[in-house]
Amino acid sequence: MLLLALDTSAAATVALLHDDVVVGRFASADTRSHAEVLAPAVHRILSEAGVAGADLDGVVAGVGPGPFTGLRAGLVTARTLAFVWGVPLHGVMSLDALAHDAAAGGAVAAGSRFLVGTDARRGEVYWAPYRASPEPGALPDLLDGPHVGAAATLPAGLPLVGRAAGLYPDAVDGVPAFAAADPDAASLARVARLRLLAGVPLRDTAPLYLRESDAQVPGPRKRATA
Repeated sequence: MLLLALDTSAAATVALLHDDVVVGRFASADTRSHAEVLAPAVHRILSEAGVAGADLDGVVAGVGPGPFTGLRAGLVTARTLAFVWGVPLHGVMSLDALAHDAAAGGAVAAGSRFLVGTDARRGEVYWAPYRASPEPGALPDLLDGPHVGAAATLPAGLPLVGRAAGLYPDAVDGVPAFAAADPDAASLARVARLRLLAGVPLRDTAPLYLRESDAQVPGPRKRATA
């Protein structure tokens, strides 16, 4: 299975996977240039791998949660590429990628509950609770959410995976190995592949903003008074 994945819920990341092998990848921590870097990164990765877009079995897009502008750039790019190439488009919640990484890497115990949290800015966290599967290699189960809120409001006593652990170490019980981790496109593709192989329906690409954009439409001008 040949999948191209893009995620811009935090960093801008792109990955090409052939089955479970990463063929090419790109990552940029500059959150202000998502729209500019994605298309050239995709072109380079496919060219170096000798793969045409129409050869793909699908395009996978991280649907967030994430900030409005960055998340929108990734989703628009993924939708456009899938349409032009005529290949299936799949959505995966970005937090699922981090949950998969933590469970696959043994950072959380099999069958245990844990949290995944990323930076929502404004002193808040995008987060969701998961339960690690007792079956080796199986994906963690999303228990509810996702949510957005202050780190101090997260459920107590559960280990937290993701960048929020490094940002708010006094408020959460972070997993040190994942205290600086953001969702990664390669992990996103692995989640999509496992679900497709299992016949589990994937999400559409509706974005999970969880709150309104900071940009607001200006109101009518006030009339000057003499």
